[in-house]
Amino acid sequence: MTEGSGTPAHRPRMPADRVERIRRWHERAYRASSAPDRPVSSVSYFGHTIVVPSEVQPITPVSDLLGRAVLAEVREGDRVLDMGTGSGVNAILAASRAESVLAVDTNPKALRAAEDNARRNGVADRVEVQHSDVFSEVDGRFDLIVFDPPFRWFRPRSLFETAITDENYGAMNRFFGRAREHLTENGRMLIFFGTSGDLDHLIFLADEAGFDRTVVAGRSLTKDGWTVEYLTFRMTPQ
Repeated sequence: MTEGSGTPAHRPRMPADRVERIRRWHERAYRASSAPDRPVSSVSYFGHTIVVPSEVQPITPVSDLLGRAVLAEVREGDRVLDMGTGSGVNAILAASRAESVLAVDTNPKALRAAEDNARRNGVADRVEVQHSDVFSEVDGRFDLIVFDPPFRWFRPRSLFETAITDENYGAMNRFFGRAREHLTENGRMLIFFGTSGDLDHLIFLADEAGFDRTVVAGRSLTKDGWTVEYLTFRMTPQ
């Protein structure tokens, strides 16, 4: 999900050397993701079979930090919104208990994958898949909103890259600007993010929008001599 050219340039809330490290890491990830022979992957994930096309964000070694939180948080009768659903994995996990799940994305390959995966896992009757640029096509209020936003703030250069970079954080800015109006009275959110993005900006947006936050899952991974923290936040309106 990306914002148009009218979005103000993002000013990272981190030292310049860390910005440069993130840029270098992102470029390596982009080159790897752009390989012409990237295969479709099929993954067993919390007892579900998830098929991920090459143009859609794969399940990663830290995806379970959000997946486990979804399974622990969703309640019988919940109406759930899975924002930026990708392959539909968190929508499928939520549908194991929720009354209904709305799964939205802007990537047409992701939307088809989410529909196919919902059918494959027997929850198509509880998962509605819809194109939406953040809340642009979303109506109503939800008991739980799940969001795994792109970590980077650069301009995406491919369909796949829209899953990992959000130009100037336009989508994330708009998400926090409107999230409260789409939550029920006792609604809550699960947000996944890490320090390979501008985590301080996400925290700033959450604070500005008046959300209390608690870390419910976390893990550190070291790559290229750099330790990155991955976190799942539970957020509720103050």
